[in-house]
Amino acid sequence: MSAAPAIKGWCPGALRPMLSGDGLVVRLRVPQGRLTPAQARGVAGLGARYGNGMLDLSNRGNLQLRGVDPARHEGLIDALRALALIDVDERTERRRNIMVSPFWQAGDDTDFLCQALSAAAQAHALPDVSAKFGYAVDAGPQPVLQADPADIRFERSAGGQLLLCIEGAVRGKPVTRATAVTDAIALAEWVRAQGVTRAARATATGAPLPAGFDCPRQAGQGTPAPGLYPAGALVACAFGQMEAETLAALAELGPLRLTPWRRVLIEGAPRLPDLAGLITAADDPLLRVVACIGAPGCAQGRGETRGLARRLAAVVSKGQRLHVSGCAKGCAAPRATDLTLTATAPERYDLIHDGRADAIPDMRGLTPATIASHLRKSADAP
Repeated sequence: MSAAPAIKGWCPGALRPMLSGDGLVVRLRVPQGRLTPAQARGVAGLGARYGNGMLDLSNRGNLQLRGVDPARHEGLIDALRALALIDVDERTERRRNIMVSPFWQAGDDTDFLCQALSAAAQAHALPDVSAKFGYAVDAGPQPVLQADPADIRFERSAGGQLLLCIEGAVRGKPVTRATAVTDAIALAEWVRAQGVTRAARATATGAPLPAGFDCPRQAGQGTPAPGLYPAGALVACAFGQMEAETLAALAELGPLRLTPWRRVLIEGAPRLPDLAGLITAADDPLLRVVACIGAPGCAQGRGETRGLARRLAAVVSKGQRLHVSGCAKGCAAPRATDLTLTATAPERYDLIHDGRADAIPDMRGLTPATIASHLRKSADAP
C-alpha cells in the first residue's frame, strides 16, 4: 500500500507558493475575479516567461501559474505587482480568500460586498481562522455558488433580502450593506471560538448559531453551463487548464471574469469564441469529468489522471460526474462526486461511489481498461 499523501493544511498563494512536481504553483487571487485585457495579456506573458506556459483555473476562482523556477519567483512577483495582482503582504493574501459570482454588475450588492471584504482583508480585520477559510459573495437574484465550498456566504433570500449564511446551515441572517462585513467578521470569530478551522465543522457540532439566523435560504440554480448570458459569454477548458496563448487570445475579446467552475466569463461578449482548447457546448462530455494534474506534475500523485479522465469522459452517464484524483487528498473536488477514482499506484485506481477521494472504496486496484468496462456496463444498465 502506498504511503498516505502529505496534508499541508494550506493552499498556495502568490507570495507563498507551493512546490509541486513541475515547479512552483503560484496562485493569483485576482481582485473580484476580474482581469482587465492588459492584466490578462500580462499574466499570459509571465506564465510563458517564468513558468511552463500552463495556467490553471482553480475551484475557488483563482488563476495559477505552473512550473515556476523557485530561483525566479521574486522576479515574477515584481512583474505581477506591476499588474496590480499582488497583495501588500502575505497576511493580507491569506485572509483575502474570496470567491465571487461572475454575474455581478458594477455597484450591485455582490460588487459592493466583495470590495468591502477585500478592504477588511487589507486592514487585517478578517479573522485568521485557517488558511483554507473562505468567503463566497453570491448576492444575485438566485445563488449560483452553493455547489462550491465556502465557509461564510452572502446570498439573497427568495424575498430579496440580503443574507449572511454559514456552511452547513439552512437559514441565514438578514443584513444590510452597512452591517454585512461586521456581521461576517463576528461569524468567523464564532467559528474560531468553537475550536475548529472550518465552518461546516462548527455547525456540525450542533452549537447554536449567533442570534438572527432565522431566514430560510433559497435553493441555488446549480453550476451554469457554457453559453451566452446577460453578463457575457461563459466558456470552459478541459480540467480548467489552458495554455498561456489561450489566455492571451481571450484577452483580445474583453475583460475576463474567473469562476470557481474552472470557467471564464468574457465580459459583455455577444457571441461564443471559436478558439482552440475551449469548451463552448453545454453537453460536451469533458464537462462530466474533473481531475487534478496527477503524476508526474504533482509530487503527491500516485498515478496519471487527466489522460484517463479524458478517455473515460465519453462513457460517463449524462447527469453524472467523475472525479479522477491523483491521491486521496482530492484537491480537484473536495466534495463527494457520483464516481471517484483515486490513484493508488501507476495504472491502479480505487473506485468510490458517491464519495470523496479519501472515502472507503467500493472496488480496489482497478486498471484503466477495467474501469472503462465497468463504466460502460453501468451506463448500459436499465
